[in-house]
Amino acid sequence: MFSDIGVAEILVIAIVAIVVFGPERLPDFARQLGRFVRTVRQMADNAKADLQREMGDDFTSLRDELKGLDPREMVKGTIDDDEPTPTPSTPAPVQQKRLEPGEPPPFDVDAT
Repeated sequence: MFSDIGVAEILVIAIVAIVVFGPERLPDFARQLGRFVRTVRQMADNAKADLQREMGDDFTSLRDELKGLDPREMVKGTIDDDEPTPTPSTPAPVQQKRLEPGEPPPFDVDAT
């Protein structure tokens, strides 16, 4: 969840929290924040369990489809592929011939 927050950012957040809330109220605030996060996680887990119970196998297929839309999964799938296979939506690359010495390059009127 906080994988892209470094030590420096956490230190800045802690210093700002101490300045804003004061060292006396900071432990109470941290306790309340922890309870809030725990409650939100429980609510999300309960909603997920309810969806899974109501939808059954459809939930599993929906979850797999949505997981495929995650950019990290797309990149991982692309990197894991040893040889890219052309799909109908992506045409195969056109083989281009080398120009002979003195041969003018091709000119496309519509491209300029």
